[in-house]
Amino acid sequence: MSVSEKRIVSIYTEATPNPTTMKFVLNKMLFPQNSADFPTREDAEEASPLAIALFDKFDFVKSVFIMNNFITVAKGSEQEWYELIPDLREFIRNYVAEGNEIVNLEVLKQRLVSNPQSNAGNMVLEDDSEIVVKIKEMLTKYVQPAVEADGGSIVFRSYQDGIVRLGMQGACSGCPSSSVTLKAGIEGLLKRMIPEVQSVEAEML
Repeated sequence: MSVSEKRIVSIYTEATPNPTTMKFVLNKMLFPQNSADFPTREDAEEASPLAIALFDKFDFVKSVFIMNNFITVAKGSEQEWYELIPDLREFIRNYVAEGNEIVNLEVLKQRLVSNPQSNAGNMVLEDDSEIVVKIKEMLTKYVQPAVEADGGSIVFRSYQDGIVRLGMQGACSGCPSSSVTLKAGIEGLLKRMIPEVQSVEAEML
């Protein structure tokens, strides 16, 4: 790949409501219309070469979240973000500019089929019930754009007996305001749009 092609990729950072996470936004789609969360390097194994590269290169990286055109990185270090951002930003930009693989969609789909609690986001599966499909569609259409701006995601985990359980990913994980969003906003939305839904709870991982 030529130098001129590499210059096409630009990247900037955005702070999130969660002080331990930072959002890296690119002018290139990484995982269009979907998200993948990797709380540990083990979770990223075979599923995201980019996440593995970040875990291996930077010992302060605690978790990696990839969605659309951004990556949210959580740090497990006392160092300030201004000390960490330059090298991290440059590494991500070069990795993407070189055309390296970001995520393995087939591996993520297989994980979601075998384990609904996996890190594969709100992908609709063939055996999802009508209500589950509606819930995932509502999350994707109405909830995701709002939380995406903060560098995170709120994803479907399970539905049973009127109770929807959702998982927090990226900047939403461990963020105090996410629980308020869950009850004040998402529960009301789902109950209005899907009569079968009685309550919404956070899935504790």
